[in-house]
Amino acid sequence: MKTVILSLVLAGLFGCGVETVGSAATAAAMKKQELEQGRAAMDKVQQQLQEASRQTAQRAAQADDAK
Repeated sequence: MKTVILSLVLAGLFGCGVETVGSAATAAAMKKQELEQGRAAMDKVQQQLQEASRQTAQRAAQADDAK
């Protein structure tokens, strides 16, 4: 009888551990995806800034040529 109860308790504890590991893995995967999306957004903004800077320099050069 004690063996059966001990087995049920251990099985319950093992089940909780598996759930915790699964939750941690899911949370880590979500954080990784958030980081990748953040990097992609940062790259996009950086490209837009470079394009705006290039256009500003081009307009300044055109203004100098018009003088």
